[in-house]
Amino acid sequence: MHSELPTAPAQEVASHTEPVTLPTERHTGCPFDPPAELTRMREEAPLRRMRFPDGHIGWLATGYTAIRSILSDQRFSSRYELTHYPLADVGELSPAPLGDLTGIDAPEHARYRRLLMGKFTVRRMRRLTERVEQITTEHLDAMERRGGPVDLVEAFAQPIPALMICELLGVPTGGREVFQRHATTLLDQKTTDEEKGAAGTALFETIHELVLAKRTDPTDDLLSDLTAADLTDEELSALGAFLLGAGLDTTANQLALGTFALLSNPEQFAALRDDPGLADQAVEELLRYLSIADPMMRAALEDVEVEGQVIKAGETVICSVQAANRDARRFPEPDRLDLHRKATGHLSFGHGAHQCLGQQLARVEMRVVFPALVTRFPTLRLAVPSEQIPLREQMNIYGVHSLPVTWDQE
Repeated sequence: MHSELPTAPAQEVASHTEPVTLPTERHTGCPFDPPAELTRMREEAPLRRMRFPDGHIGWLATGYTAIRSILSDQRFSSRYELTHYPLADVGELSPAPLGDLTGIDAPEHARYRRLLMGKFTVRRMRRLTERVEQITTEHLDAMERRGGPVDLVEAFAQPIPALMICELLGVPTGGREVFQRHATTLLDQKTTDEEKGAAGTALFETIHELVLAKRTDPTDDLLSDLTAADLTDEELSALGAFLLGAGLDTTANQLALGTFALLSNPEQFAALRDDPGLADQAVEELLRYLSIADPMMRAALEDVEVEGQVIKAGETVICSVQAANRDARRFPEPDRLDLHRKATGHLSFGHGAHQCLGQQLARVEMRVVFPALVTRFPTLRLAVPSEQIPLREQMNIYGVHSLPVTWDQE
């Protein structure tokens, strides 16, 4: 796969030996582009030495080929306690909590992944597609009745993924309002750490109670399926909480930031509005273009040669997915949003053993939501100047805190 891509000559990589720090400031004039310094670094050397805030000297990978190679190589570990944090000196990282699949390796990771992979069946995804369509229509109807301007995050982008997680996990209809309220509290920038902690505890307890109920009275949902597996109540509850966190914030921000990107590129908005059948390609291109989950961390378990450089055992590698997804050696004219582009092969869901398990559900939601939104509101536009949109620049998942929009109303 992609073996035809050119790699940087070893002497070119070796010439950039002074350790750099991870660029995070997006001083490019475009809220969707990676930091300009990150782009410059990728063009100079797709793999280079990096100095971490705690003093560790590891690596920064920015090239598509280098990152794809690292993410697919099991000689690199995902265990948090083996890595160094790239954004601040937080001391030694703790091991992943129970249920967190992103911070563990095989065989434990493989055991959980095998249990989960078979649960995302074509039949279940088809049924979930029908529910996404119903829920999307209900929220579009509510927006139309209310009239603009509205905050698209609050009215549309957050509640739809929250309700779909309820569908996936099998949360009863009567309990979904409480479930969604706690989830919203976790995502609300105005809530305090104490309030977030209380909401997180309440959500875990809700899932734990749900697990116990599914063991005695299973229904057709993911948690019920998993009660037949060799998992304790604590493991199953923790997996449910992990799936909630993994599928809620990411999809909500992809929907909101994706809409912002479409509104900022009117010709692309019009392309999807005029041809809803473009949805599949549009989703993949928006995933590539925005790359909201960045960066990914790995630690070398042994000496590994990548791009002519030897990454030594114990060294942390930061993989900048947003840089890789804008690598012109893989995606021509990478800084241009083009919904007609075949953007397959992007790394927004990761790659290799830890590739996102929930990507099918995320795609189902986006394939329904984006064309439904632009066809229902063909005159949709920002209600404030684009520079006033509050960006989630200091958060693990990039996006917008709010997105005020309006449209022509009859």
